[in-house]
Amino acid sequence: MTKELKKKIEAILYTTGKFTSLDEIAKLCGFASTELIKQVLQELKQEYLQKETSINLEEKNNKFKLNIKKEYQHLTSKLISDLEFNMPVQKTLAIIAYKNPALQSYVIKVRGNKAYDHIKLLKDEGFLQSEKAGRTRLLKLTNQFFDYFDVVEDQLKDKFESIVKETKEPDNSQETPKNV
Repeated sequence: MTKELKKKIEAILYTTGKFTSLDEIAKLCGFASTELIKQVLQELKQEYLQKETSINLEEKNNKFKLNIKKEYQHLTSKLISDLEFNMPVQKTLAIIAYKNPALQSYVIKVRGNKAYDHIKLLKDEGFLQSEKAGRTRLLKLTNQFFDYFDVVEDQLKDKFESIVKETKEPDNSQETPKNV
């Protein structure tokens, strides 16, 4: 049972690609108790330390993640940086993600003509798809977007709404009126 559980945990950590709590791992494995999960994680951690591999099991704040050993990270940094977008492209993508789907005419109105280049880049990278919608195009996020940013489509709007609530302007009721 422990071998099978190790395989399940390893698959979960590989798939999520992020620090995952004991509770999350236990739930995904179908266990109520986290004690056995923690024990198996410690065994896995030791196995990765002893193996001649570029992968290790990291632990931070009682969360676990499969990661590339530091001495091999330079090999992957080029791959990662090639997928990173500059700030203007990120802002364009954020608007599209917030609206999802978004009319291209709206995105251009908000972001300016450079957004045409951003949209083309995002489509070329597989993050967007578009279809004709009258005199403009309808831009939609692809599965690759959701995989890359590790977000579930149904939860995207909720995440944006919580961000919007956090960034709302402060109450300015104590300011002096302008007509005084």
